[in-house]
Amino acid sequence: MTAAGVPEAGDTVRMVELARRHARVADDVEAAVVSVLRSGRYVGGPLVTEVEGRLAARMGFRHGVGAASGTAALVQMLKGARVTGRVAVPALSFFATYEAVVLAGCEPVVVDVLPDRPQMDPSLVPDVDAVLTVPLFGARGPDVDHPRVFCDAAQCLGWGWGRPQGLAATLSLYPTKTVGAAGDGGAVLTDDPELAAAVRRVGNHAMTGAHEHEGVGTNSRLDAVQAAVVGAHLSELDRRVARRREHARAYDSLGLGLPGDPRDAVHQYIVMHPQRDRMRADLAARGIESAVYYPRPLDGQWATSRCDRALAFCARSLAIPVHAELTDAEHDRVLDGLRAWA
Repeated sequence: MTAAGVPEAGDTVRMVELARRHARVADDVEAAVVSVLRSGRYVGGPLVTEVEGRLAARMGFRHGVGAASGTAALVQMLKGARVTGRVAVPALSFFATYEAVVLAGCEPVVVDVLPDRPQMDPSLVPDVDAVLTVPLFGARGPDVDHPRVFCDAAQCLGWGWGRPQGLAATLSLYPTKTVGAAGDGGAVLTDDPELAAAVRRVGNHAMTGAHEHEGVGTNSRLDAVQAAVVGAHLSELDRRVARRREHARAYDSLGLGLPGDPRDAVHQYIVMHPQRDRMRADLAARGIESAVYYPRPLDGQWATSRCDRALAFCARSLAIPVHAELTDAEHDRVLDGLRAWA
């Protein structure tokens, strides 16, 4: 910072700091990757199986199936479970939630969120064939009364809520997640061994034997190199989530954040303000990055959204830095920047 308090070039508090995060586990990650490369086993194998199991156990499930991305995992989950027809999705989520339903051959039905939180309002779920919930930002929403519930748990790894509601859940291992790969990756988690096997077949060209196929699947697997990266980063998960919660508790003292719970994963920390855009510009002038998750509801991508609560959320919400690699000085700068708006 200059004497006048203006940020200098490069003096910015970032939303993510992946190089810093890697530095903490660099020896373990790089050794694990080199070991895979020297093994000659790049697709499948015991390391992938081990990491799939660790991911499943961490979220309270018995079986894990790696996928090429979080989006691919969603498609595989729905196809493996033979979901057809109309699928309810919340109005607020990353577009992949909606996209995966379409790619699985189903029709998304967008449902508005709760009055005070950006999770699906169960009382508004219409007559549908399945429900795909999203515990957005790693915060658990209320359960939905439906026999076929699935969960897009992309932002939930490390939460303290136990197993998400539903027959199966998916994880994203995109690099910006609390535990991420060095590229794309994902996983499907379930207690049902038959569903796990079906999901795995979908991701392996619907193959039932050597060059034998039960239908048309896709090519979607977590490769061994990415599994090595994820496995090394998993050892840091508890520390990362604890640090995120520490930041969140301090931010909560300003009274700007969404309602939260100590068990939340705090994948993002969201502040709400009627002058959100002015706040964002002020934070940027102070050298503090922020992001809008999300600028419009899912049903507002091509037309005017009918989800009034989601629209109100989109107009007021702002994500601020909460990652585990924030230094104490950066944390204090974010707090100072927010105090003017509290």
